[in-house]
Amino acid sequence: MGLCCSRSQDIPISSSSESFPRHPSKQSRSKPKQRQPSSQIGRVLGKPYADVKALYNLDRELGRGQFAVTYLCTERSTGIQYACKSISQRKLIIDRDIGDVRREILMMEHLSGQPNIVEFKGAYEDPEYVHLVMELCSGGELFDRIIAKGSYSEQEAAKIERQVVNVVHVCQFMGVMHRDIKPENFLFTNKSEDAPLKITDFGLSVFIEPGKVYSEFLGSAYYIAPEVFNENYGKEIDVWSAGVILYILLSGSPPFWAENEKDIFGEILVGNLDLQNPPWPSISPSAKDLIRKMLTRDPKKRITTTDALEHPWLRENGVASDKPMDNAVLWRMNQFRASNKLKKLAQKVIAQNLTEEEIKGLRQMFSNMDTDNSGMITFEEFKSALSRLGSKLSEPEVRQLMDAADVDKSGTIDYTEFITATINRHRLEKEEDLIKAFQYFDKDNNGIITRDELRQAMAQYGLGDDATIDEIIEDVDTNKVPNLSLSFYFDFSILISPN
Repeated sequence: MGLCCSRSQDIPISSSSESFPRHPSKQSRSKPKQRQPSSQIGRVLGKPYADVKALYNLDRELGRGQFAVTYLCTERSTGIQYACKSISQRKLIIDRDIGDVRREILMMEHLSGQPNIVEFKGAYEDPEYVHLVMELCSGGELFDRIIAKGSYSEQEAAKIERQVVNVVHVCQFMGVMHRDIKPENFLFTNKSEDAPLKITDFGLSVFIEPGKVYSEFLGSAYYIAPEVFNENYGKEIDVWSAGVILYILLSGSPPFWAENEKDIFGEILVGNLDLQNPPWPSISPSAKDLIRKMLTRDPKKRITTTDALEHPWLRENGVASDKPMDNAVLWRMNQFRASNKLKKLAQKVIAQNLTEEEIKGLRQMFSNMDTDNSGMITFEEFKSALSRLGSKLSEPEVRQLMDAADVDKSGTIDYTEFITATINRHRLEKEEDLIKAFQYFDKDNNGIITRDELRQAMAQYGLGDDATIDEIIEDVDTNKVPNLSLSFYFDFSILISPN
């Protein structure tokens, strides 16, 4: 899906006789159920219509898919260029289609901030389109670079595959199963040879729910894991798809190839993995070992992303990198630590008003950290989780983050504290969420938060001692007026803004 839109034509992946075409994703569909859009409130986002062209100048077309067209766009206020994926309202016929768009937006908001995941800017809706504005990746698809190169050296392939596996690893840690890992969905940030790789298109992604068995038949032909055909699968399918990409990087063709989709499926089910014929005799045993482990047919025996990243072939020069890895969890917790106390409390109010769907990913992240299932994240669990995400923080630095998130000073991070500290910045930019937080403080509903109302709200939250309240007032009372009052638009929203 180039620049967030797939192309429908078939394109060979190499010039050899073993080239293979690009296939559209396969999705299951439910019985159509018509929905009538409101003339004022968007049926997808549930908010008043917005004029995206007032904020962005939409320029040339970058890509086109079944549901959407992606444009180069320029933010009018800053001149920064982005990609705008405009999804036609006419194509969103059934409830399932609308739900898919909403879920894709939630996914991108949840995952924004990760180094190999396209950054999400915002969503807007008008009567004709839903517009998703995101980071512009101008270097083209991984698919197209594979076509141009035919195959990669082992060193080049390892550099790319590390990023692919890291995407799967981060998504799983943050509670997301992508379900359409393929070269078309990976974009280079620019045209340079060493440009970072980023994944886009979360249209088939779901939040992982513990104990749930997934049965929808979907994905793209060459990359579908065998257990998908049995309609009984879990997050391991993304590791299989990443293994198929590795096989293609090294050989220029997929491991299971045929002239048509039906026969491709047959080859996957038979599962004869060729690592003997050319070019495989010239490829290292270590690379082939990793491919076998990623393409293990039994998902329970398939290598995990954690172990794959530690595999000698995938490590840089055979050793673990000492370079710290950026990640959204660490960034959000650092932002929370640096926040004033009013913002921290506002985040807690917003967190407590999130829907079940909105916190699914955060709930799974909490579960991934809470390894003993105690309902609390201890210091050792927190330190281990950050390490698994590639953090190189010292123990004192980890302790500082832990202490900031541990608002009640119990020595552990409970579920509410975790959600509060890791809430994504998009929630702090949405007016409906800010209003809920403002109304928590504005007890008399007059549109102004007074000093006394702030004291009352803090006391109700268990932070009612005079010293704490005075410290908060000192933080937010920038004008040092005798009677502090905060209006929504000119004070409160600015004070808890993520920027």
